[in-house]
Amino acid sequence: MSAVLPAGPMAGAVEETTIAPAPDWWQSAVIYEVYPRSFADGDGDGVGDLAGLTARLPYIAALGVDGIWMTPFQPSPQVDQGYDVTDYCGVDPLFGTMEQFESLLAQAHALGLRILLDVVPNHCSSEHPLFRAALAASPGSPERGMFHFVQGRDGQTPPNNWQSVFGGRAWSRANPDSATDLDWYLHLFSAGQPDWNWRNPAVGDYFDGVLRFWFDKGVDGLRIDVAHALFKADGLPDSPSEGGVVDGLRSNPQVSDQEDVHEVYRRWRTIAEKYEPHRLLVGEVNLEPARAARYTRADEMQQAFAFAFVKLGWDPEAWAAVGNELEAARLEHGAAPTWALENHDIVRSVTRFGGGELGGVRARAALVALLGLPGAAYIYQGQELGLPEVEVPVEARVDPMWARGGVCRDGARVPLPWTENAALSHGFSLGEPAAEPWLPQPADWGSHAIELQEQDQDSALNLTKAALELRRQLWKNEVFTADDGGSWRVEAGNLLICKRNEHFLVAVAMGTEPVRLPAGTVLLTAAPLEQDGWLQPNNAAWVLR
Repeated sequence: MSAVLPAGPMAGAVEETTIAPAPDWWQSAVIYEVYPRSFADGDGDGVGDLAGLTARLPYIAALGVDGIWMTPFQPSPQVDQGYDVTDYCGVDPLFGTMEQFESLLAQAHALGLRILLDVVPNHCSSEHPLFRAALAASPGSPERGMFHFVQGRDGQTPPNNWQSVFGGRAWSRANPDSATDLDWYLHLFSAGQPDWNWRNPAVGDYFDGVLRFWFDKGVDGLRIDVAHALFKADGLPDSPSEGGVVDGLRSNPQVSDQEDVHEVYRRWRTIAEKYEPHRLLVGEVNLEPARAARYTRADEMQQAFAFAFVKLGWDPEAWAAVGNELEAARLEHGAAPTWALENHDIVRSVTRFGGGELGGVRARAALVALLGLPGAAYIYQGQELGLPEVEVPVEARVDPMWARGGVCRDGARVPLPWTENAALSHGFSLGEPAAEPWLPQPADWGSHAIELQEQDQDSALNLTKAALELRRQLWKNEVFTADDGGSWRVEAGNLLICKRNEHFLVAVAMGTEPVRLPAGTVLLTAAPLEQDGWLQPNNAAWVLR
């Protein structure tokens, strides 16, 4: 196989998995992101669901990951594929029932897998009962105070110039046919996703209840959507730029990164630590490293995704620069980076790194590198298979970002290929008859099938398993520790080095010629070494010194 494992105790089989009682389990964890709509379809309606995920849990456990992050399955009109919630404490019938979720949770725990859920506190669905009540109420009412209802400058002009992430203005009329109701409501995303008004204490109280509901169920943690944008500037002033809010969510103080938001996560951390073991809070904090790290101070969230890293191309200088920024932020605030190269919103790394065979080779190397870095890591479903981004036909696209802003995220959300045979949507549907999947699978999808990769010792899937097994053993043998940092540099020939500690480093050959590896024992490579001591282009290695 492509993994090069040393002889001795670190090359042995993984021990039977159990959930460790350690309160800081997340420091070494690898979490597998599941997009339920596209993972496995248990009832044949063409949409992935809880029954399908439950049936496929052994596959996830066999990877060697520590847990699962599930994107939203709560009741929703699905304007934004579940990120428009009508009931934060329920299960949408599209995905199943609460009893099925409870069964999934129990079976995942029995397999040693922790479960993280998405919570979406920046906005809800326009069909949420509290928003419907606000629409029916009068301007200035307590019901409207739960959201950002503001009178426009005139009947046709919104309160300010803010633009939506999805394109167009970030405001819609509350009652466009009314001559007396001149209120507009704020939605940083689609018009079907009104923003909560977090300056109203009632909103904080409401979400405290949401957290306790899922923690009482036994959920192990929450991934917090748009975690940095809950509070908007007092008075809702104009943005200095007429550009979209996409960049503003990273840097514009009018719409994000207000100091008030940190008190929310201090409050949530207190709730999370009332449970044993403590529950995990993971933030989607799309800010520069120095700002994002402030959300993982000792009394706030335990993790925040390293977004400066997530979207990198195949560029060693950029990797090193971002890596050193993240290390500086760690030294200041104490939390190691939380690494990812893919998620349901981002072009898959195979395509981002060049596409085709070249992109596939680079994506394998990048995943090996990722799993050797200090801190926790997240893998997106299909990343372990080396799936490319799919060019979804225009007529089949459903992403609201495509309709409003011309950017489509559907290509990273196409249902997984479990089998080579196209019958039952390449095994995505588990029973007959089966409807067409909610997003079409391309003609060559079966060539990436899990059943094929499981039988191929050199596949991306088996490389991922080998890396995860070795990673676990390195933690067990204290080669990896929670105190590890990352010192990054680029050597001659575009050899990227991340020195994790005195004994271990990750090397990635990002140039066009073979490069000499630093002295030490090579524990793992993304592709076989053609010559001892030399790393071929687009390969990665773990080196023990």
